Amino acid sequence: MGNAILQSIHVHPVKAFRGVTPREAAVEPWGLAADRRWTLIDDGGKVVTQREKPRLALAAAEPVPGGGIRLSAPGREPLTVAPPEPAATVPVSIFGTKVEAVPASGAADEWCSAYLGTGVRLVHMDDPAVRRPVDPEYALPGDTVSFADGYPLLVTTTASLDALNSLIAQGDHAAEGPLPMNRFRPNLVVAGTEAWAEDHWRRVRVGEVTFRVVKPSGRCVVTTTDQETAVRGREPLRTLARHRRVGGNLLFGQNLVPLAPGTIRTGDPVRVLP
Repeated sequence: MGNAILQSIHVHPVKAFRGVTPREAAVEPWGLAADRRWTLIDDGGKVVTQREKPRLALAAAEPVPGGGIRLSAPGREPLTVAPPEPAATVPVSIFGTKVEAVPASGAADEWCSAYLGTGVRLVHMDDPAVRRPVDPEYALPGDTVSFADGYPLLVTTTASLDALNSLIAQGDHAAEGPLPMNRFRPNLVVAGTEAWAEDHWRRVRVGEVTFRVVKPSGRCVVTTTDQETAVRGREPLRTLARHRRVGGNLLFGQNLVPLAPGTIRTGDPVRVLP
């Protein structure tokens, strides 16, 4: 790990949309600044992701000054959305957990609904410090998270992706590989480790920020979605099922909780701590 560095940073302002790759990012208690503070919900208040709508892979969101976002997608004129004023919240169901969020403008709802061809609403998490706690089985008191799947950050390593792609090349869907890292939608990508080294991390320091490594990331059908075309295949789940299954979970990457705020930058050294 002596030569491990932070290779890239990934921020997804809207859950399930493609995001941006800044050279530096502020780490807040609930994740990277601007990461997954917005999400789409259906008429019943359930979060809408690439699991149900793979076309979301082709929609993009980038943060703009003041906390807003700029949306773009094939066939749609870009739309800038300001953070909604504090108002009555609506209930959001995210993987069985109820969270309160603030609705965006009707124009944003119309834009997103027209793109997907079905009625959706865009909502904003106004105060991540109080809205959604981390799973208490893996959290410390007060740990919270944005609209990420469950934890403030996800880290992956280039060495593990290389190892996974080698296994895919030996399997019955070799033509689908090699897969790019964006299939896994991480926040942090680390280079310079051994393959699967992250399985053994308990704490890790990236530049000036220390993180608890709380649990491996169980992967879902989103990883089979080509993020450039929205077409689904079989990999990497077929290969993860053969080589990275633990119980009912297919593992790739690790979930992180920051121990304190700070700023991280690409090229920062990465150190494993006891």
